[in-house]
Amino acid sequence: MEVKIQEAEIIQAASQGMDAFVDVFYKHILDSIGGELNAQGMQQLQPDQITLLAYMIFREEVMDGGFVQLIHNGYGPFIFLNPFAKAMRLWGSKDFCNLIYKGRKLFEKYGEELTRECSDEEFMALFEKYPEFDDLDDTFIEMEEEVTETVAHYIDEHLDHFALINKN
Repeated sequence: MEVKIQEAEIIQAASQGMDAFVDVFYKHILDSIGGELNAQGMQQLQPDQITLLAYMIFREEVMDGGFVQLIHNGYGPFIFLNPFAKAMRLWGSKDFCNLIYKGRKLFEKYGEELTRECSDEEFMALFEKYPEFDDLDDTFIEMEEEVTETVAHYIDEHLDHFALINKN
């Protein structure tokens, strides 16, 4: 799937900061597969595009509700059972890669319980039941800006892996 982005849109996003820069690629890639990540859409994407989607999903879920929410919402296999951590290391984020591996160990230990259907009250109780995730949540919150900056630099240095830039 070829993702096309106007150069002017990228320049404008870059002027607003790294979050906006990364977000413009994320939104265009997601739009190219119908706005929803699924197996069919993933088959149409390049590995770096999938990695960017994984990072943005990871960031949104963990910043909103931590690793418990990420796993409960069904993203555990996508994040932890694919080469996402390795890709993040290759993109230059070794500490984040290590954090993902720590999360994987907990996912393998508690994933089945965390993904069970439950009420809102039962979901909220999961945070107290699994305090092992608290340190991972805190670590990511502390490193998020640096990781996003690393992602932005990687995109900037490999634009052709993410989109075809229209210069008109």
